[in-house]
Amino acid sequence: MTRPGLRARAQRLPVVTRLVLAVAVTMSLVLTGAAGLVYWRVQTALDQQLDDDLATYQHTLDRAVRAGAALPPGPSGSLHQVLDARGRILDADPAVRGRPLLTAAERGAAARGHTVRRDVGSLLPITADTLRVQAARVTAGGHVRLVVAAVRRGHRDEALRELLAQLAFASGLTLIAASYVGYRTARAALRPVERYRRGAAKLADGGQDLRLDVPADRDDEITRLGHTLNRMLDRLAASAAREHQFIADASHELRTPLTLMRAELDVALHRPRTAGELTDTLRSVDTEVRRLVTLANTLLDLEQLDSGERIQRSPVALDRLLDDASAPYRAAAGRDGRTLTVSCDDATVRVDPHWLHPALGTLLDNALRHGAGAIALRATVRDGRLSLSVADAGSGFPGDFLPHAFERFTRAETSRTTPGTGLGLALVAAVAASHDGTARAENTSPGAVVTLDITC
Repeated sequence: MTRPGLRARAQRLPVVTRLVLAVAVTMSLVLTGAAGLVYWRVQTALDQQLDDDLATYQHTLDRAVRAGAALPPGPSGSLHQVLDARGRILDADPAVRGRPLLTAAERGAAARGHTVRRDVGSLLPITADTLRVQAARVTAGGHVRLVVAAVRRGHRDEALRELLAQLAFASGLTLIAASYVGYRTARAALRPVERYRRGAAKLADGGQDLRLDVPADRDDEITRLGHTLNRMLDRLAASAAREHQFIADASHELRTPLTLMRAELDVALHRPRTAGELTDTLRSVDTEVRRLVTLANTLLDLEQLDSGERIQRSPVALDRLLDDASAPYRAAAGRDGRTLTVSCDDATVRVDPHWLHPALGTLLDNALRHGAGAIALRATVRDGRLSLSVADAGSGFPGDFLPHAFERFTRAETSRTTPGTGLGLALVAAVAASHDGTARAENTSPGAVVTLDITC
């Protein structure tokens, strides 16, 4: 229960605080390991020197006891005791004459021939008269003697305590410095993120500048995040613009047919009408309703394409695609005394026929309504691209209309007296763009041609 609670509380801390804590914990482990290694190496060196001195002194004492000679003096700070087999002190330095340096168990082990070594006193907490003691059995004149050599550990312990203090002080300063550097580094690294957050907050509060200030001369994780956020904001802005455009287009284009329908109904209800007059009114209303349905469907198709919805490509025989798209218009061309020819390469293409059929239908319908002469639907495949074109032999597009041919609700002056919404070529351009292609319109001699160049 405790560990998840601590983890949850830690996750609620600010990112900078968590980074500083991570740096502090990591540096604490590193400094503790480094300090432990240094302390161990120094302690080992000091203990080795102390043990060498003690072993040398012990050897000197053992030789003197065996020879029955006077005990020689040892190194500075050394002490000695000579015990009999029952532990009575036979000879000793004045400082330890009345204090046995071995316990009963240690005396027994030494009497059995074992070398006994132990420390008297502790490094921490500080105790007085700390010793390192070594005892061995010696036979002198047929009697067993226990020779105890000891050296003072004061200088060694003082050096280790000073080392511990210096290591603690240096580690503390290093930890503080590392934490400060980690804090400054984290703040500097997250400063752009905070700037992006403030920019996003302004946008959320209704700001108009839908861009974040991202440095152009850098390429790190933060700047890449900024560029990604800007791309997201661009898409949001484009989505909002499409939504506003859709609402504006719909309200603009729906107003006229709705007004006409309201006027027809008002006139029909103003006074009693004959059955023929009511029939004419209903037919007029039906025409406007059909126009509204066509307009709404086209607007929805455009919105679906502009929203970036992925098309569903599938392999389709090119001749079948063109035959299916042109079949509904062959009879209309025949009634007008015109010809509709279809020519294409023998190929299979990967396209979305669900969208290409209405696009080609729009071009053929425009050629029938606004063009003249023969209509030609052609398709060629080159280097992974499909070129679809519809040409007629009419008068062509007005010169001032060509630059705006694929804009929504744009109609040439000569076609304003014929039914239409001005969305057909806009739909064609959207279908081409959804296939990673383009649409273009141009005048020929005679007539005009509209071409879709798409990937397949």
